[in-house]
Amino acid sequence: MAKTTVRKPNIRKKAIKKKKSFFSTKSAILFLFSISISIGLYHYRNAILYYFSFKSDKVIKEDKVAQARIYQILKAHDHLTFGLDVSQYQGKINWEVIDSVENNFKLHYVLIRATAGNNKVDSQFKTNWKAAKHQKLLRGAYHYYRPNENSLEQAEKFIQTVQLKKGDLPPVLDIEQLPKNQSMANLKKGLQRWLDKVETHYKVKPIIYTGEKYYENFLKDEFEGYTFWIANYNFFVEEIKEDWLFWQFTEKANIEGIEEKVDLNIYNGTPKMLEYLTIN
Repeated sequence: MAKTTVRKPNIRKKAIKKKKSFFSTKSAILFLFSISISIGLYHYRNAILYYFSFKSDKVIKEDKVAQARIYQILKAHDHLTFGLDVSQYQGKINWEVIDSVENNFKLHYVLIRATAGNNKVDSQFKTNWKAAKHQKLLRGAYHYYRPNENSLEQAEKFIQTVQLKKGDLPPVLDIEQLPKNQSMANLKKGLQRWLDKVETHYKVKPIIYTGEKYYENFLKDEFEGYTFWIANYNFFVEEIKEDWLFWQFTEKANIEGIEEKVDLNIYNGTPKMLEYLTIN
């Protein structure tokens, strides 16, 4: 009699899903963060050593790497010309002591916010404008452009507020925002109307301020006849580009006489060349 073979059922083992460990993910993020910090510290090691060699007797609360980057960029561009830009957000400034950055890098100019949109006058403009002249800094005024407000009204507000004189820098149009209720084509028409009206009034071509991405994507080609003041705070951008008239490279500078952090800028030329840029 043949034996009956009893087959065992083929039981498949369920794949065991490994749970993602929160702690492993967190550890990976912390590891990457520490690597980034280490790269920054190594990259700016000389500047950090210098910066803290004469700061050792003070309590340092600022971001060490950011301050070291500021020092290193200024040192690398010491053949060019340094300045700052201010608005009411810096509060009341003690202009009598505004002279340099860390007693090493002389400040030659200041760009001051005058107006914003079609109805705003910077609350500190009049004070800052007068004090900068008294401090013998080359001064310039800028308008913060609001895309969804009438461009000619904005130009008129700037003209009513700012009286440029011989030796002042050309007027500046600050455009940072994208429009909400209009196309980019219409925004550009508005910008051009502002520029034309202001140039007609002051008899000098304005400068345009914007971020690098905004410049590359929207303004570079269609406003090629203008000079640009570019903002780029990227940690690894260390040199001013040839087509930038000014480079705003940080918003975290410490300047004696100003309690709040402040923007620093590099003019792409010598102090003498900057004087040639002023209104005759």
